[in-house]
Amino acid sequence: MKKVLLVFWGALILLGWLGWSEGVVDRIAAVVNKEIIMLSEVEKGMEASGEEIRGEDRLERRKRAMEVRKKVLNQLIDEKLIEIEIKKLGIKVASKELEAAMEDIKRRNGITQDELEKYLVKEGMTFEAFKKQLEKKMQRTKLIQWSVKIDATPGEKDLKEFYQKNINGYRTPESYRPAHILFRIPQEATPEEVREIRKKCLTVLEKIKGGGDFKEMALLYSGDLSAKDGGELGDFRRGELIPALEKELLRLQVGEVGEIVRSGFGFHIVKLVDRKGGTPVSFEEAKERVEADYQEYQIDKAFKQFLSSLREKSVVDIRL
Repeated sequence: MKKVLLVFWGALILLGWLGWSEGVVDRIAAVVNKEIIMLSEVEKGMEASGEEIRGEDRLERRKRAMEVRKKVLNQLIDEKLIEIEIKKLGIKVASKELEAAMEDIKRRNGITQDELEKYLVKEGMTFEAFKKQLEKKMQRTKLIQWSVKIDATPGEKDLKEFYQKNINGYRTPESYRPAHILFRIPQEATPEEVREIRKKCLTVLEKIKGGGDFKEMALLYSGDLSAKDGGELGDFRRGELIPALEKELLRLQVGEVGEIVRSGFGFHIVKLVDRKGGTPVSFEEAKERVEADYQEYQIDKAFKQFLSSLREKSVVDIRL
């Protein structure tokens, strides 16, 4: 249970280590129960989120930026509400607990104190800052343990229902082999130039769907090094490829060519060359994982309800 909670909270923490743009004038983005969230914090969160803000015109990019800003601000508001609740309840982490957690991290990763500190320096973080971050995670773990009540002993029927609903998460390791033809978009490209690049991409896609050879088209048109291999990129497991490409590829049958996909590099024509594995594991084989996932799901659901109740009884003034 402790491991599940730490993983869950690790995904919620928004402590960004990226620099704040010097040219931007800072101002208040929101006030949460008299606690302030600055615009600089929101911008840091946007950078740390890794979400792309691209579009074919200025209006589209602005709309996308507003969506990401709103999402990040809401996450920061939740974080602030959690911090306030921790202070209110007086949740502390004893020095012995913190030291034990540090030792556990070193043991699980098979590293010494010196190796940990050297790794942190490479990541641009001091040991004291890392220790403080770990303390915050542990405080939040305690908050969830105190605040969220879930059924600790789910029945076999509940677990089987959960397994069936989430069966895609209980499959043998799956790998797939993609191929692509890349039409690169220069960083300084104008909206009109982007439209022209997409038009060229669409023309090539139509040629392929009309019977043109994918490998030949990759050699002729692709702006990627994989062109010499007919666009083939090698084998990938789920989660290893750019999400936008993977999403399109995994809906295809072997040998099928997909629709145009846009990424941070440009426009892609993708083809699924091969796929292996991905067959469902039986409930009996996956039972231990199902139990852990079920617990995490219940914690997540209960904590979202807890956060919702915190918002209802809090004063949140958004000023963006």
